[in-house]
Amino acid sequence: MHPHHAGHCTPETIPALREIASSNPRIVAIGECGLDFNRNYSPHPDQEKWFVAQVELALDLGFPLFLHSRDAHPRFAEILKLLRPPKAVAHCFTGSREELHAYLDLGLYIGITGWICDERRGRHLLELVKDIPADRLLLETDAPYLTPRDLHPQPKARRNEPAFLPHIARTVARAVGRPVEALAAETSRNAARFFGLDEPRQPPAEKRPLAA
Repeated sequence: MHPHHAGHCTPETIPALREIASSNPRIVAIGECGLDFNRNYSPHPDQEKWFVAQVELALDLGFPLFLHSRDAHPRFAEILKLLRPPKAVAHCFTGSREELHAYLDLGLYIGITGWICDERRGRHLLELVKDIPADRLLLETDAPYLTPRDLHPQPKARRNEPAFLPHIARTVARAVGRPVEALAAETSRNAARFFGLDEPRQPPAEKRPLAA
């Protein structure tokens, strides 16, 4: 449940997500979940309650977490520091150096999207991406959103596509000063390792008590 919809969660939400995640082998992560203090479509207490619940669910099932944080630092990091999920990615990272290093200190992977291709809003990422360890960098598109601004020609209705991932890879490769082929291979390995794409599905761990 995205934080925008946290206000619509009920006591049936987590059991329903548990059933879906446990029964469908195509599901490889819990998310996108987290906090969004920018648009505030759901009250902050609701966002935090259901973010914690979904982190607990991922821990119980042994799933990685696909996380959303917008204008929610440092509260987002505080919750993760308390619960310590072993495998999580800060999806579509667009934040500051302070945020980046807070997430790296927590062991998070960092997802970079076409935001880095936007000379108006994403220029700072061209420097920050150099701080991301090679084994914790993931590339994303956030399709159908965040079409790379410097992509020419622009697609119809500016609809982003997974096919534009190589364009993002080239931008990141230039920023970190590495061959794009090496970067692409490395981030592909990171994704396979993070989502367990080459591993057999493990049975869920015994249910743990919820955090207070």
